[in-house]
Amino acid sequence: MPEPSFDILVCGSLHLDIVVRAPHLPQPDETVVGQAWDQVCGGKGGNQAVQAARLGARTAMIGRIGRDDFGARLLAHLDQSGVDRSEIETDPGTGSGMSIAAIDTKGDYGAVIVSGSNLAIAPAGIAAAWKRLGGARVLVLQNEVPHAVNVAAAKVARAAGAITMLNAAPARESGADLLDRVDVLIVNRIEAAMIFGRPVADRATALAALPALGSDRRTVIVTLGAGGLVVAERGAVPSAIDALPVKPVSTHGAGDCFVGALAFRLAKGDALLAACRFANVIAGHFVAGTQAATEAAC
Repeated sequence: MPEPSFDILVCGSLHLDIVVRAPHLPQPDETVVGQAWDQVCGGKGGNQAVQAARLGARTAMIGRIGRDDFGARLLAHLDQSGVDRSEIETDPGTGSGMSIAAIDTKGDYGAVIVSGSNLAIAPAGIAAAWKRLGGARVLVLQNEVPHAVNVAAAKVARAAGAITMLNAAPARESGADLLDRVDVLIVNRIEAAMIFGRPVADRATALAALPALGSDRRTVIVTLGAGGLVVAERGAVPSAIDALPVKPVSTHGAGDCFVGALAFRLAKGDALLAACRFANVIAGHFVAGTQAATEAAC
């Protein structure tokens, strides 16, 4: 099999994020007076691709934007970060994806996404895009694009012998047509709980959720914020990794930072636990504000 052209190929979402800083996240019917706002380039796919590229991975992305100012900003951000975006299509009739995120003084956040053109990626075009790019060692997927797109990409990656990573965020039903082609499943507490059917709040409950997450068939990683992460490599005893002890500035984008860094190290040939420890440190510095953000002002 020929050597792939890229270390990492991300098939996924691009959003222009409106980020608001406020003393606390609003409750139902509450209007909170905020302190500042900004526009930043994001989307889980875009963030993960940018993180991997900034660490030095040869990174490409398959996606879709609108023919609008948001789309132009998103492409410029990928260009500045060194991500190949030759297979990002422009949708003439649907606007680019966007989100609104509120971040409180503790660094916690809540967000709403409007996927827009991300939902118009054509599954039938994925195989041809992979071929034109020349393939990759690692494929990274998320749930901000249609399920059929993820399935199409996972099929191509499996046939090419690539590692397929699925960051199942936001959580949704994923059938065997996708999960049976996933090598590494990454979920946070909320996503793990939705799949497990019970709350996942700490290492003990994360360990209990592993069978429901398919740890007998694939590697499963459950991220627990300040509680670190639980790693279950197929056929091995699960391991726990402590979070980096930092004072959080913002957790918005930390999961994407972790996924991009993990993909980078797996593409370089690291063992899973070593790659997880590396990604955990990178994400910790991101949360503390001591590493450049994967998002950037747009």
